[in-house]
Amino acid sequence: MELSFFDIASFMLFFLIVVGVSMYKSRKEESGEDFFLAGRGLLWPMIGLSLIAANISTEQIVGQAGQGAGNVGLAVASYEWMASITLVFVAFFFLPRFLRSGIFTMPEYLEHRYNAAARGLMAFYTLVIYVGVTISAVIYSGALTIHTIFDMNLWTAVWLLGGIAALYTTWGGLKAVAWADLFLGGALLAGGLVVVGYGFSEVGGVQNFMSANADRLHMILPRDHPVLPWTALIVGLWIPNFYYWGLNQYITQRSLAAKTIRQGQMGVLFAAFLKLLIPFIVIFPGIMACQLYGDRLAANPDAAYPLLIRNLIPIGIRGFIFAAIAGAVISSLASMLNSASTVFTMDLYKRHLKADASPKSLVTTGRVTTLILVVLGCLIAPQLGNPRFQGIFNYIQEFQGFVSPGILAAFVFGMIFKKSPPSAGVAALVTGPVIYGVLFFAAKNMAFLNRMAVTFALILAIMALIAALKPLDTPKAMPVRDGFEDIRLVKPVKYIGIAVIGITLILYALFW
Repeated sequence: MELSFFDIASFMLFFLIVVGVSMYKSRKEESGEDFFLAGRGLLWPMIGLSLIAANISTEQIVGQAGQGAGNVGLAVASYEWMASITLVFVAFFFLPRFLRSGIFTMPEYLEHRYNAAARGLMAFYTLVIYVGVTISAVIYSGALTIHTIFDMNLWTAVWLLGGIAALYTTWGGLKAVAWADLFLGGALLAGGLVVVGYGFSEVGGVQNFMSANADRLHMILPRDHPVLPWTALIVGLWIPNFYYWGLNQYITQRSLAAKTIRQGQMGVLFAAFLKLLIPFIVIFPGIMACQLYGDRLAANPDAAYPLLIRNLIPIGIRGFIFAAIAGAVISSLASMLNSASTVFTMDLYKRHLKADASPKSLVTTGRVTTLILVVLGCLIAPQLGNPRFQGIFNYIQEFQGFVSPGILAAFVFGMIFKKSPPSAGVAALVTGPVIYGVLFFAAKNMAFLNRMAVTFALILAIMALIAALKPLDTPKAMPVRDGFEDIRLVKPVKYIGIAVIGITLILYALFW
């Protein structure tokens, strides 16, 4: 795909502005709280846009558009619309407890609730998943998309994406990431709308699109569907959703940096509203590509989004689309790098290696860790093109299944059953990968969401048995951060959350 001088210049100018502003705004980060949690001063617009920018990357854009063009259709939108409902529950129930405790990381919460072993296990799992799965997968999928659409060398694209993300993340930590996300999140949404607009024009308008693709515009699929049966929606999909949006460090970190509980809740609900829009700018283009170029997508549905851009976006606008796609990757990558360095620094380095580390040494450790992680991710990324991984989206979802059921069970069970002992939390984290691993090899034909559901149920049963046999005499006291004692819902937050759930249910009814 040819890029004009104007396209290249607009791309470079956009990222010069993004990097420049983010580095300027984060130039005074001196303590761990400044670097890792933006001084705990983020407001709701920045939190909401940053959550979306961190979440949406090319593995979603390309992967979900590909599933829309393949045998899943619009049903893959459940990842987005059910996430909206999940975010409401996160804002109502999870976030107030996390902010009230004043934690830096999600593993830290497990130490307060259970013990140091639970914190260490979750920190270890988090780093393994970030380095081996998510960071490298985001870099690879982004580089592959840029290579496919814009003919850039794959290795060049890998190091371009990694270098830009590392530059401002290493400099300013979470505040730099959040400021960059204001630009990158906006560009992502605007770029998606541009692609959809050209797509609707090419297929003859909204009415023609709806009638020509009626068989693909259904949210509920048969129970024997190999990828997304309706049974998985009822049980299985909630597990990765609650883990991802409520307990995944690189998502929750900007919420933990909220100035107040209300600002954090409003930011999460703003993200929930934006999630309702994502299927229209990601999955609809995949379905459009199938309508226009179905014969060319039979062997590889993941080529849907790149094919649509190559054929429809004119010279002069390509630079903006290039920036939007690269920005989607860079924002997600920067968030992962910052969060992985936070977990290593606060949960492993400060907790086990140097408890008396000074604020300056914590920031230095975070910066060095960020650089090491981006180099590792860039080296691993090109290896993910091996066919044995069966696509990036599948690779990420499958391997996160090894840890997400156990982590979610440990948090939820511990919040509900106040007297569950530390051994119950440790058992959840230890048995989760084992149970899922057995199912992974013994039940390969089972949808991975159903494997997650079975794993989650078995872990809860183990925790319940331990809690029944060895309950605590009195519940463990959780820390309370000054000024955060009251976690009751205020009316605006409550009504906005109810409205988001209502809109989501209406969308399901429209595309049943």
